[in-house]
Amino acid sequence: MNIGIGEYKTIDDFVKSKLERFKDNGLSMETLFSLMFSEKSNIMYERSSGYRVESFTYDEIKHEILNKCTAADELLKDIPKGSIIGLSMDNSIEWIEMFWTVIITGYIPLLINLRLPQNVIEQTLEECQVRAVISDKRTYNVKTYFSHDIKCADREYESASFGDMIMVMSSGTTNSVKVCAYGAEELYHQIKGSYSIIKKCALIKKHYKNRIKLLTFLPFYHIFGLVAVYIWFSFFSRTFVELRNMSPETIVGTIQRHEVTHVFAVPLFWEKVHEQAEKTIVSRGEKTYNKFCKAMNIRDRLRDTDAGRLFSKVAFREVRENLFGESIIFMITGGASISSKTMRFFNNIGYHLANGYGMSETGITSVELSDKTSILDRCYIGDPLDGVEYSINEKSELLVKSRAAAKYILENGKKTIIAENCFNTHDLAEIVDGHYKLMGRMDDLVIGLSGENLNPSIIEPEFEMEDINGVCLLCEKGNNPVLVVSVNRFISSEKFGMIDTKVKNRLEELNLSKEIRKILYVSDRLIQGDEFKLNRLRLTKCLEENSFDIVSPYNSDEAVSDELAGKIRSFFAVALNMNEDDVHDSADFFLDLGGTSFDYFGMIGAMEKEFGISIPLQESSKLKTVIDFYDYFRKNL
Repeated sequence: MNIGIGEYKTIDDFVKSKLERFKDNGLSMETLFSLMFSEKSNIMYERSSGYRVESFTYDEIKHEILNKCTAADELLKDIPKGSIIGLSMDNSIEWIEMFWTVIITGYIPLLINLRLPQNVIEQTLEECQVRAVISDKRTYNVKTYFSHDIKCADREYESASFGDMIMVMSSGTTNSVKVCAYGAEELYHQIKGSYSIIKKCALIKKHYKNRIKLLTFLPFYHIFGLVAVYIWFSFFSRTFVELRNMSPETIVGTIQRHEVTHVFAVPLFWEKVHEQAEKTIVSRGEKTYNKFCKAMNIRDRLRDTDAGRLFSKVAFREVRENLFGESIIFMITGGASISSKTMRFFNNIGYHLANGYGMSETGITSVELSDKTSILDRCYIGDPLDGVEYSINEKSELLVKSRAAAKYILENGKKTIIAENCFNTHDLAEIVDGHYKLMGRMDDLVIGLSGENLNPSIIEPEFEMEDINGVCLLCEKGNNPVLVVSVNRFISSEKFGMIDTKVKNRLEELNLSKEIRKILYVSDRLIQGDEFKLNRLRLTKCLEENSFDIVSPYNSDEAVSDELAGKIRSFFAVALNMNEDDVHDSADFFLDLGGTSFDYFGMIGAMEKEFGISIPLQESSKLKTVIDFYDYFRKNL
């Protein structure tokens, strides 16, 4: 059986040998590059090209890199070696090539976080004295070169000088963007930490049809994607599968077509997949949904037994087939908190979803490696990896001591070295039954009207209710706590009254009605754009500037009332698994009602069948509301 480990008999021997060679040959970027591309015939990258699957070996990509280095060296010849060059690119085979091209030609790559606003990025480039940027599409105030213009030369680069660091930008959800510098020594300890995962958890190194394939879901420019995805898996010569876009159809199709084995993603992804899966099961009728709930309860009772694992394999086969298929071996979530309901769903149906922890300043420091669903479902972050130590101070803040932490941090132009390799994460943590569990962030604590600290991470999940799209506890000027509740923009007075009553009753049940006296109902989606968790800095600014879209309930008798409108409204309700009363005639199917393309085209098909009419694709793209469809059918029926 060939699983790409050369002459070694076991994966452990292969991993141990590569780590020893990294240390013995010198902890440098040059050594890292050499070892990363040493398994020449292993497939490094797969992507779909029409009906074909394109594959690229480590050796092929290595030669592409060295040829492009020749061209890039000429292009950047006026910039002194050792300067910082920005890399502004989405995940792709070209990202890998440009990443190493910058390093090999003697520069330091700054991985630009494309999820940040342009003005924030520009400020960071100025503070870091970035001399140029290599980009796939954006342009910047500094000299910008496009990656597609850096062609392969007719000869490989020979005078490699190798930059000695990689710089990573934080997610920018705090007051400023931090830039964290990692050298080869820190990356060595990050990789060494991954070896401790392999030693303690046999499942993560399991192959499917002799391959390990990792979906490139997380951006390589983010610390989670850079270390846990690109660095870990490329050092051991595994395969990356390109994800063209983030649509549900593309994700599911890519996983199934390429038989992806590992998926690492942020909690928002897992929450959305869980929500969509439950919605699909409900749409198949009450009998099917009750059968699913019964099976989930049986799995809960069987818990961590072999019988439980066998039950999952048999009872939820159809659910897995309609989700990701059977190739998935290991999944990790990290970067923000995740609900125990979502963890329970994935682990009960036969997948393995583990929670991990890390920061831009520390790299990846732990992953929950238990194979017990009773442990995984409680959202513990796992014991620290080898070479990492956790401790909790008197304020309940998690402290991380690690040789894998950043060499230094740049913030507002100021350079800070992590004192004695001990970093205060300001994440609140506690030990529960011997396991580390995160409880929110110190920065996010809100002072209640009585002077007591209120923890949003504990309070907000209590308001996960039907008809509520999200909740965020903020503090306006004067230390006045405000509960911001997101609901549909078009909501009837009756429905609004019911939600308001439920929210106030829950505050009463939690003994918070005297602490939080202001509730703000908004139609804004609290997590927007490319954000993968609540950006409290942005939301607080919205609160201060009164820029939230405040909800104005409508009277239900304002709607179009004839039979055709009623039929269209019922199609919306079925597609979205909502009550007809909640579908306002002017509500956008996607923006206001939260529908997906799956829901939409399913509804279009049902309408065409019902009315005996074909709706052209170019027409359907214009139809988003009940009124849109009403006018269209009145004109064409």
